[in-house]
Amino acid sequence: MLTADFLITSLIVVLIPGTGVLFTVSTGLILGKRASLFAALGCTAGIVPHLLATVLGLAAILHMSAVAFQVLKFAGVAYLLYLAYITWHDKQAFALEQSSTTTSAAGIAVKAFLLNILNPKLSIFFLAFLPQFVAPAAPSPLWQLLLLSAVFMAMTFAVFVIYGLLANAFRQAVVDSSRVQAWLRRGFSAAFAGLGVNLAFAER
Repeated sequence: MLTADFLITSLIVVLIPGTGVLFTVSTGLILGKRASLFAALGCTAGIVPHLLATVLGLAAILHMSAVAFQVLKFAGVAYLLYLAYITWHDKQAFALEQSSTTTSAAGIAVKAFLLNILNPKLSIFFLAFLPQFVAPAAPSPLWQLLLLSAVFMAMTFAVFVIYGLLANAFRQAVVDSSRVQAWLRRGFSAAFAGLGVNLAFAER
């Protein structure tokens, strides 16, 4: 169950840069340390529905239903392209960390949550990933899946927080340079758009 293989594999999966890492890093650079924590929290929360879908067997339905997969996929594509658009045009994004309010923090968490929940590939990934580490003779496979899911989420949150804090460490240099801000804004926008295009061509 909680074997070294599971922990190492999970850590590698979490460390690989994806939409969640990109969003957390961009938030840490643009809005600061506090905002990056909410981004990490939202991204982690966005994993919960996919893990529950795996535990309840709903991911298998998503895997078999082309319509369900396509609907969720293109909702995710549209959201990524929306993030690309607002990132490109938001020239006031590099605000002082002290200006972040409770409302904006909640907004960051919601954006991060939607980013992960609208990615159907996560459900398919967990359907293939988690059951491999459940002991064949386990008296309660459900509880093992829940425990594995909880550990994976804890690792995700911890790694994303570190990503956000590292990004924030470079924030002062970014805030002091309007040219760096412009290139970062364009870069993040292009990356979100690229991830959206990649998801658009994803197969089940």
